[in-house]
Amino acid sequence: MIQFAWIWVFLLLPLPLLVRAVWPPARATREVALTVPFFSTLAALASPPARMHSAWWRIAGLFIIWMLLLVAAARPQRLGDADSMSVTGRDLLLAVDLSGSMEMPDLELHGKPATRLQVVQAVAGDFIARRAGDRVGLILFGKRAYVQTPLTFDRATTRAMLEEAEIGLAGKETAIGDAIAVAIKHLRDVPQDNRVLVL
Repeated sequence: MIQFAWIWVFLLLPLPLLVRAVWPPARATREVALTVPFFSTLAALASPPARMHSAWWRIAGLFIIWMLLLVAAARPQRLGDADSMSVTGRDLLLAVDLSGSMEMPDLELHGKPATRLQVVQAVAGDFIARRAGDRVGLILFGKRAYVQTPLTFDRATTRAMLEEAEIGLAGKETAIGDAIAVAIKHLRDVPQDNRVLVL
């Protein structure tokens, strides 16, 4: 269903008629800047058919143009049905280690050798995908800890940010205490029963 954000714009519909009634018509002048001997021939070639010169066609064309301008100015919008969202009220922060130790290929993923980070990305990615109704955030830490994704219902973005994380992005060391401190800072205003940190 199409709706208009600024429906009041259509009050300007009679504006051209008001301008025509109030504004004086332009004065015709006989002064010419250039005289062309064969001007009548050029005018005959360039002019459209005689029926297009009729006042009816000109008024109809101007009215259509004015209406299209008003429709565009009224900001037409197509509004769909509201999507209901199941909200459980949990706020989950995932703190993922990107230090050098996560580069060790001492695990398996689907029967193939994989680094620790690859396994975390696979397992945590599936976990994020299943958290419908929860707000999920992502903290990445190495030498320093920072919030990669704040708490959000947009789980697809959080999962994409996790998959794009690389070893050493936050440094080679493991500042696990900084990651916990950052998580506490972002969860301290959340009710105690609804806040979770997955490290």
